[in-house]
Amino acid sequence: MAGAGGPVEAGGEREGKGREIGRRSWWGAAFATPHSVGLALFTVVPILASLIVSFMNWPMIGERSWSGFANYSKLFSDPIFWVVVRNTALYVVLYVPLNLVVSLGLAAWLTPRIRHRHVFRVVFFIPTITPLVANAVVWRMLYQPDGFIDATLKSTIGVNAPNFLADDQWAMIAVVTMSVWAGFGYNMLIFSSALDAVPENQLEAAQLDGANAWRTFWLVKFPAISPSIFFATMMTLITSFQVFVQPFLLTKGGPGTATETLVQYIYNTGFQSQQLGLASAGAWVLFVIILGITAVQFLGQKRWVHYE
Repeated sequence: MAGAGGPVEAGGEREGKGREIGRRSWWGAAFATPHSVGLALFTVVPILASLIVSFMNWPMIGERSWSGFANYSKLFSDPIFWVVVRNTALYVVLYVPLNLVVSLGLAAWLTPRIRHRHVFRVVFFIPTITPLVANAVVWRMLYQPDGFIDATLKSTIGVNAPNFLADDQWAMIAVVTMSVWAGFGYNMLIFSSALDAVPENQLEAAQLDGANAWRTFWLVKFPAISPSIFFATMMTLITSFQVFVQPFLLTKGGPGTATETLVQYIYNTGFQSQQLGLASAGAWVLFVIILGITAVQFLGQKRWVHYE
């Protein structure tokens, strides 16, 4: 009887576990449904709709018609488009390395030996959570003639500061400087947490081998935090290609088009020129650029990112 009842009991137990797993799956699906519906309505559907609009002549007011690749052809033949692409690339080339160097340098400095390091972390992170509009207002006051920078230079060395926001050669540098100040805190926290997680035995082994602080950082700490550096680099690259608020608030893209970025060009095309089809085409070009650079980064990360 015991031998005969064994398989029956086992089968009943499996059936009970199957019902329990089924109930949990239904509950999981029920809790995930609102998020999934929101993702579909407010993310997936608009993305697909923008792709369709990019192949249409879609004025904000008026008749809409299918135009095929006309928007893309018009986009690539517009000299202003290539200017804003160059401006965006220049911003990325300047901003991303500066952001990473500043944030990594401060994170390396904020070792446990620094007194009140948690206070410094909070202070350095404050610009990141401060609204960009408030940051831009403050920095406009710093940059303007007779502002803080100009007044300081006059009183110390007797020279006038450049008109940063109205000079073609200084405007982009001014935008990048403000962006680095407003954005380094996030990556600093990531790097600081990663450095705190480096195993102590590895650091002690490096010290026993006679490695100084510099060699310890590059040969022990840097490989250990390379996944965090890769993540921060990817996120910083993606967000820098989408920069809009800083140049829009500081310079309105000026002087001329010296600081107009690709996202601002899309905004102007869609909401000022009211050419939604052309703006959607520009957005998809930006998406392809970001996707391509992200793919290259993922292919190249195998050479320098070390996962434990």
